[in-house]
Amino acid sequence: MIVCVAVVGHQNNPLYLQSFTEADDALKLHHIVHCSLDVIDERVNNPKRSAPTLNETFLGLLYPTENYKVYGYLTNTKVKFIMVTTDLDVKDADARNFFRKFHAAYVDAVSNPFHVPGKKIASRSFGVRVSTIVKSFGSGTTG
Repeated sequence: MIVCVAVVGHQNNPLYLQSFTEADDALKLHHIVHCSLDVIDERVNNPKRSAPTLNETFLGLLYPTENYKVYGYLTNTKVKFIMVTTDLDVKDADARNFFRKFHAAYVDAVSNPFHVPGKKIASRSFGVRVSTIVKSFGSGTTG
């Protein structure tokens, strides 16, 4: 089950952060997302990366914690997507599919002429679409 998703700008500024838990875990999940930025920077700026992985946008499992697993995705414009899940056996194909849908929703949201680039995403339709994608995660349905 996905408990949190985030969109972080190229300057590590939070553009969107949504928690899907009932409990008051928002601050803890915000901290987990913030910590994952260091892992993303480390992977992206690693000089030992081979040519096929340089163009790979899906970063895979960033790091596991005691209760969560954190996955990452990096766009060509250096916008980072982060997913925090409680599932311990997430398939890479499912995570890639989730991020592909999440990226498409993000592109639609920032393509809005009233959206100011670099500012938080306040679109209600984006929030609804993300919630739908999150609910369909792992069930094999399209969002």
